[in-house]
Amino acid sequence: MGETPNVYVTRVIPDEGMRLVREATQYKVWEEDRPVPRDVLLREAAGADGLLCLLTDRIDGELLDAAPGLQIVANMAVGYDNIDVPAATARGVPISNTPGVLTETTADLAWALLMATARRIVESDRFTREGRWETWSPMLLLGTDIHHATLGIVGLGRIGAEVAKRARGFDMRILYASRNRRPELERELGIEHAALDDLLHESDFVSIHTPLTPETRGLIGARELALMKPTGILINTARGPIVDQPALTEALKARRIGGAGLDVFTEEPVAVEDPLLKLDNVVVLPHIGSATTATRGRMARIAAENLLAALAGKRPPNLVNPEVWRGSGA
Repeated sequence: MGETPNVYVTRVIPDEGMRLVREATQYKVWEEDRPVPRDVLLREAAGADGLLCLLTDRIDGELLDAAPGLQIVANMAVGYDNIDVPAATARGVPISNTPGVLTETTADLAWALLMATARRIVESDRFTREGRWETWSPMLLLGTDIHHATLGIVGLGRIGAEVAKRARGFDMRILYASRNRRPELERELGIEHAALDDLLHESDFVSIHTPLTPETRGLIGARELALMKPTGILINTARGPIVDQPALTEALKARRIGGAGLDVFTEEPVAVEDPLLKLDNVVVLPHIGSATTATRGRMARIAAENLLAALAGKRPPNLVNPEVWRGSGA
């Protein structure tokens, strides 16, 4: 019809994406740096042709019914567990994501967490700033060697494979547990496939890189943590609910495992009174796995390109539910 589409953007995003939205649509954006309130989201989505949203926005049947004109929900994330995809599919609404863009950046962050936890970097920084450093001591803040240790990777997708590549530089033995075996990567990276229980038992470090699905929710619970070495360190940069957080807190508190490095939590933001934050053998980050200027800029651009393609009648490049697409465009 030639009319300029109406778009709602649920947060200010990097200009690589916002610029494209500004140039091609009539748009509104939630300006505050906190999740858009539910009532505002429902109201603004109701009049929108397109929605550009984040992981912090719940896109469910209620919202989709309130916004019958939606032609696309473009999620600025690789994961889309915030979206009820079957509900969207049933209503014929395309869902898109931003795959592949944050692989190496998140792998870098996983390694930063692993190294910080193993060598007690955050604890040592705090120790120094608090004026507690009195002398060099042979027993001060002893950590765990990374080189020649065993790394277990749970979920060998794109990010898991990049973590494995980095581990080779530390001459580590690398195990992986994954739904699908990857013989080509086994040959390329010298990694070994293992059952999850065996991986947990044998690894000095366990790094989680599986998506959140009904099958992986609570994958690492009290039983699995009990299989780890007393010195073992758990790293999670995937999704918080993959790990039973109370069970992890108890294992850390009782020193049944050596430590943990976490970028994700069951509820985000994690509450300041959460007992997990009182422990000195855990490093916690505010979900910054993809938080570099370049990567977030690429994510914003891809999300905007998905959005604008659908609004122009073209198939979005990164369509999560392709069965809904009936457009004739490329």
